[in-house]
Amino acid sequence: MVSSEYERRIAARFATFDQDGNGYIDREDFSAAAKALLAEFGTAARSDKGQALYIGAEAFWQGMAGIADRDGDQRINRDEFVNGAVKRLRDNPDRFAEIARPFLHAALAVADRDDDGTATVEDTARVLRALGAAPDVALAAATALDADGDGKIAESEIVPAFARYFTVPE
Repeated sequence: MVSSEYERRIAARFATFDQDGNGYIDREDFSAAAKALLAEFGTAARSDKGQALYIGAEAFWQGMAGIADRDGDQRINRDEFVNGAVKRLRDNPDRFAEIARPFLHAALAVADRDDDGTATVEDTARVLRALGAAPDVALAAATALDADGDGKIAESEIVPAFARYFTVPE
């Protein structure tokens, strides 16, 4: 049985996705996240990177809706999120992270200013701030993502961290 503490941790992550604060996660929240990232890095929506980010956001939304939108209304409320995320994480945390991979890959590409497949710790912190993290939290999280200490964040570091994000306290 999943503990209520575990469910509380996951419920605390709901606000990360509810970009507009209306109490639901919906397609528009994912589009808003993409728009905020593009604005932060001055990337045009019609560019290859911009289009990849919007496609990744849509794929992420579809994956989230597929695991959590139990009533099919194209919105995920807090209870649906907790129940859907808890079930998916209990089954396989890495599989849950995979639904985010297209978005994470595209976000990394937007932050990758030298096109080497990585983003600096500082640019990764900018991504997190654009998505609503407080500046100090964003920098600490980006620093923690740099598992090998090279000052660069790769997709192989981001995707597994995404699953862990749902299982550890703030």
